[in-house]
Amino acid sequence: MIRVRPPEEILLGFARALRAAGVPVTADRERTFLLAAATVGLEDQAGVYAAGRATLCGSPSDLERYDLVYAAWFGAERPAAVRRRPSRPPEAMADLGDAESSQEGGDDESLDEVRARASAMEVLRHRDIASLSAIERATLARMFADLRPRPPRRRTHRLAAAAKGRVDARATLREMLRRHGEPGPIKWRRRAERPRRVVLLIDVSGSMSAYADSLLRLGHVWVRSTGHVEVFTLGTRLTHVTAGLQHPDPDRALVAAGRTIPDWSGGTRLAHGLKAFLDRWGRRGMARGAVVVLVSDGWEREDPAGLAVQMRRLHGLAHHVVWANPHRGHDAYEPVQVGIVAALPYVDSFVAGHSMAAFAELMEVVEHA
Repeated sequence: MIRVRPPEEILLGFARALRAAGVPVTADRERTFLLAAATVGLEDQAGVYAAGRATLCGSPSDLERYDLVYAAWFGAERPAAVRRRPSRPPEAMADLGDAESSQEGGDDESLDEVRARASAMEVLRHRDIASLSAIERATLARMFADLRPRPPRRRTHRLAAAAKGRVDARATLREMLRRHGEPGPIKWRRRAERPRRVVLLIDVSGSMSAYADSLLRLGHVWVRSTGHVEVFTLGTRLTHVTAGLQHPDPDRALVAAGRTIPDWSGGTRLAHGLKAFLDRWGRRGMARGAVVVLVSDGWEREDPAGLAVQMRRLHGLAHHVVWANPHRGHDAYEPVQVGIVAALPYVDSFVAGHSMAAFAELMEVVEHA
């Protein structure tokens, strides 16, 4: 008897074959692909093909490999409906027949198109990530390259030359000796500054699965841009993913980090994860004087009193504690989850974490902490 495999098993197998072929397919992209394929309908071969390209490929270099794996897995080339799609003529070759009309209206049309695209991108920046389609998520993933996080600064005990501050008597005297006793400019000094460490604790439990991929991309931007950043994931256990996120390519970095996360889309044990972080890393200095950013919706499976205890410990070690909640950006949101209620007394900044604009605001809060 021939066993007929269910459609979702066939599609998941295709996604994993892509990963084996070198395309950076994450677990979140697999789920998005299944949702997109179900939306267009499995009987629409061209739609399934296009859904896979939009959700599973992270860069143009993946497209050729995608076509090869598609042909090998499904035993067919790309659908004819996709192949016959007319390509847009180059800008320099378009509308050559009517030069006057193109000169009169071309600039205005181009300007309107640029404005429309800019407006669409700005709207996308403020959209809730959980509500985005597969194509919008792919567009959003490219927008992370525009983020420029800056590390918070802290003053050290060492003094350095400065334009103002306290008088540096020794440097001023040396300048006078260099001038053979003639008066010279007064030298100043002040306490030097250095980057302050930032620690990201990202909730990847089931209730946060719609945001997990974007949050790890945010962690990748932070790790690659500033240094002095450590990233952990929280679910049913604590996982240190900084090493995986150091890869220059964001998609490959997410694949590397995803391989080390055993509890993706699982339960939530925030108190257990925080305790593990504080016992193993926090007291050794990683959290001491750092800006700690915890990104979670606050759903706690265990006793919230335990979370309150760990948040009190964290607040005593860290310089500044930031809690970013995706639901904080909704107008009707009220902090009633047991985890949030237990943690808020030990949180210095409670901000939103649901959109690209919210991520930019979060970076400003951390920079000025």
